[in-house]
Amino acid sequence: MLPESHVDSSSRDAVRLAAGLVVTMAALVLGFLVASAKSSYDAQIADVTQISAKVILLDRILAHYGPEAKEARAQLRGIVVGTLDRLWPQERSQPSGVRTPPALAEHLYDNVQALSPKDDTQRSLKAQASNMVLSLGETRWLMFSQSANSISKPMLVILVFWLTIIFISFGLHAPINATVTSALLVCGLSVSAAILLIQDLYAPYSGMVTISSAPLRNALAQLGQ
Repeated sequence: MLPESHVDSSSRDAVRLAAGLVVTMAALVLGFLVASAKSSYDAQIADVTQISAKVILLDRILAHYGPEAKEARAQLRGIVVGTLDRLWPQERSQPSGVRTPPALAEHLYDNVQALSPKDDTQRSLKAQASNMVLSLGETRWLMFSQSANSISKPMLVILVFWLTIIFISFGLHAPINATVTSALLVCGLSVSAAILLIQDLYAPYSGMVTISSAPLRNALAQLGQ
């Protein structure tokens, strides 16, 4: 549909050079976004695994302290159940029967601090339990902060603009037939899937690529033993 002067060899070479520059920039930005989203996703997995291990260790410390820590252990179990219900509601087949107030973690720390050790062993266990509760709280807030990460909207707009330019350049001198149309459509869907994957990795508890709740559920199974 273009005039002959727009599709000669010189015009084709100029378009290829310009499109090559945009392709390089788009590839770099797309790769950066995928790597950044994957790092955020891996950090969330590490936090879930770390919290699961700390929960089991805290429960064992409280168990060794004695029956005086029974209420704190029950609160710890309630926190784990509430966290599972909140982060993975789609896996809950029935109501858990546990209502976790927002300040329950702080109440757990107060409960541990209220313990009255009778000997050096209990004093040592109380100190370890207090430090463990603080560490759990730190990891919990770290997870909350990391979950707020998302893809940069201006960067996404620029990337989509670049990709649009690239696909226009692909079709500028291409013949109109089913093969070319199908190839461009598949490429477009592939790039769109990459952007969707990036957005999913930034939402690890609600998207298609979700973090497994198995570590925390395994920890829950160990509590109270």
